[in-house]
Amino acid sequence: MYHTDALATFLADLHYSQIPAGVLDRTEDLFLDWIGSALASQGARPIPLFERYAQRMGPAEGAARILVSGRGTTPYFAALVNGAASHLVEQDDLHNSSVLHPATVVFSAVLAAAQDLDKSGKDLLVASVAGYEAGIRIGEFLGRSHYRIFHTTATVGTLAAAVGVGKLLNFDKEQFINLLGTAGTQAAGLWEFLRDAADSKQLHTAKAAADGVLAAYMTQDGLTGARNILEGDQGMAAGMSSDADPAKLSDRLGSRWALAETSFKFHASCRHTHPAADALLELMQREGLGHEQIATVTARVHQGAIDVLGRVVKPSTVHQAKFSMGTVLGLIAVHRSAQLIEFRDLALTDTRVDAFREKVAMELDPQVDAAYPARWLGRVTVTTTDGRTLTAAIDDPKGDPGNTLSRRELEEKFQRLLAFSGARTPEQGRQLIDKVWQLRDAQTLSDLI
Repeated sequence: MYHTDALATFLADLHYSQIPAGVLDRTEDLFLDWIGSALASQGARPIPLFERYAQRMGPAEGAARILVSGRGTTPYFAALVNGAASHLVEQDDLHNSSVLHPATVVFSAVLAAAQDLDKSGKDLLVASVAGYEAGIRIGEFLGRSHYRIFHTTATVGTLAAAVGVGKLLNFDKEQFINLLGTAGTQAAGLWEFLRDAADSKQLHTAKAAADGVLAAYMTQDGLTGARNILEGDQGMAAGMSSDADPAKLSDRLGSRWALAETSFKFHASCRHTHPAADALLELMQREGLGHEQIATVTARVHQGAIDVLGRVVKPSTVHQAKFSMGTVLGLIAVHRSAQLIEFRDLALTDTRVDAFREKVAMELDPQVDAAYPARWLGRVTVTTTDGRTLTAAIDDPKGDPGNTLSRRELEEKFQRLLAFSGARTPEQGRQLIDKVWQLRDAQTLSDLI
């Protein structure tokens, strides 16, 4: 377990002074993006179900806050609801090579625990960096085979959340090893829900964040876990992967800051649709095409996109529509936008989008597949109604590190998310933005939301 040992040592030794300023800035960017994603889901199914469960099972009050309601509760139940809420509208971040959505699990657990433990903004930043760095490397370690069956944000997310909280609790190396064992043995989450438009995706992130809190608090009290849960003969890789690479666990610890590689979502859909969406939009703008001039679209994709999106043929819910390549490209073609409003108002009701969906196919592209998951390339081939064949290629989808969102763009996205649900006024949104940009100076997080 050399690589697990190296990871645990890095996590125990990590201090604020070691983290580059740019990484701290990026952590604040990601934190703002996460808050917006959570607040955008206020009142939307199935989030009230999680709220009612937390109210029924949890205490009447507590130091940790549920973002969508502002209600105080324990860190476990705050992490549970916030983990569900921040993954609903498909606007939370993604790290490419691990295929992990870190924010929804790491920030949900870390903020709840930081409020409970009365930690500072600097404490939250360090703990979040630890959660990201561990989670991303564990996701990369488990490889592409893991993601085909398991929802990585659910499985790996449990460990990422636990590490973040463990850092708040100032765990040493031995405690981190036990923590990984306790978190890893709880890791679960399967992709089958997509076929039925079930609500399981939100349950996945809710449980990952909450179980991360559980693992950390119980480890603090002395609960032991499997020492080699990642690399062991009956550990996660043995049961959940056929291409695990243990060296990924310790890849350039302390010099490569994987958090800085995380992408923001521009379109409000599954990240696997974004490269093709950007390529189609570029092609239509370049050629001056309208949707009615397009006869067929072939999205040339990696196998992971086929594995996830191929399950959705005719979406029956707005959330399922976000996993339909045809629907996403239909919104792009007809409305030149696939934001939250377009999905809510048009994805299932606009007959032009429905007709365009039937024109779209996915095809495995060896070049695109070879680049994945380190790069998510966008390639589309379009045939027009007058017989032309046109192509477009995008190497850095909007939001990727090579084509990232500026702070101004992040602020605009944040305000769009809040306006979508009516969770905050623009003035209240501005106040939240200012608080996040000053996060490292905050002595307490009790009044953050």
